[in-house]
Amino acid sequence: MTAVLAGCGLTGDSGDVTLRLVAAEYGDSTANSSRKYWDRLVEEYERDHSDVKIEVSVYSWNDVDRKVKEMADAGKAPDMAQIGAYADYADAGLLYQADDLLSIRTQADFAAQFATAGQVKDVQYGMPFAASTRLLFYNKTLFKEAGLTAPKTWAQLAADAAALKERGVTYPYALPLGPEEAQAETMQWVLSGGGGYTDSFGSYALDSAENIDTFTWLKDDLVDKGLTGPVAPGELNRAAAFSAFADGDVGMLNGHPSLMKIAEKKGVKFGMVPMPGVNGQTKYSMGVADWMTAFKQGGHAEQVGDFLDFVYSEKNVLAFSREYDLLPVTNSASQVMATADQDTDLKPFLQELPQSELYPVGKTSWSTVSAAVKKDIGKAVAPGASPSTVLGRLESTAAKEDGKQ
Repeated sequence: MTAVLAGCGLTGDSGDVTLRLVAAEYGDSTANSSRKYWDRLVEEYERDHSDVKIEVSVYSWNDVDRKVKEMADAGKAPDMAQIGAYADYADAGLLYQADDLLSIRTQADFAAQFATAGQVKDVQYGMPFAASTRLLFYNKTLFKEAGLTAPKTWAQLAADAAALKERGVTYPYALPLGPEEAQAETMQWVLSGGGGYTDSFGSYALDSAENIDTFTWLKDDLVDKGLTGPVAPGELNRAAAFSAFADGDVGMLNGHPSLMKIAEKKGVKFGMVPMPGVNGQTKYSMGVADWMTAFKQGGHAEQVGDFLDFVYSEKNVLAFSREYDLLPVTNSASQVMATADQDTDLKPFLQELPQSELYPVGKTSWSTVSAAVKKDIGKAVAPGASPSTVLGRLESTAAKEDGKQ
């Protein structure tokens, strides 16, 4: 699936410019590979720009960030890279600012929270590419059999989970705090408890009173009561939890849009509601964005900017979002999706977007902090553990890394 890479930003004998783009794989089969999306896009662009060639390499999410880092470290950075983070490259002075590339119209079309999240020291380097939010999924069949309704509060969620356990459901509530994506489950829960990774000043606050209360409740009211299933949360990964939901073995779990297709393929009837909070629906949901970056090494800012303006056209943003069950990062595409009948399944996620909060991706320390959360947060709900102690250690790591910026 990976194309052979040519030199960075090469100019051929004819004066043509070749731009290299590294992209992430969003498809789950050859039929819907990201390769096909980019091939169609590039073919259309090159028809009207005979002097510009776009070479695209597609890597899995397991590899793409590492591949781009290897290229950049070797002095062979691609012209554009569609990846999971950008702050380290921006801090090292390797990236173009969005102002250097995009038209005013394109920049103004980005949803405000994504444009802000793409900034390092108030300058936008990360251009949002795709987004998603999270909702609480529940198995309608299991809930109907138990006479339950979708929970709106933590207490109701725990009561529903207890009722499902009594009926022999394997995972009344699946709590994936394993290393695959523990930072996501963590953020969804701390937001629902009124906390977050950072405080109102943008400083890390992993061991805030709200976060400690959240994880104390998870441990005492869910995990210790056996309501999270046979696999310890610290060893349960998201993919395994999603698979178990599709097999009908999970009562409730947090999920993003791709879970809809996974469950539908197995015939599971499900409902989706906003994440419950302490006393009602949580004020903020978790949002996730992936990022487009443009490296300065190869030059050709004008050509890169023109191509990206094309990538971010309403038509192309909608096409990508619909192909991969993701949310648009632009206002124009979001407005279309909000009213189009074909996007009915995505509308509940889209409605959460304005109130969503993203990871603190503008911090160069976030990659290290995220890795620490993935590795250790499951210990906060382990038997005999102290949530405040685990969160305190993570906060010490975060503060230390943040001080290096």
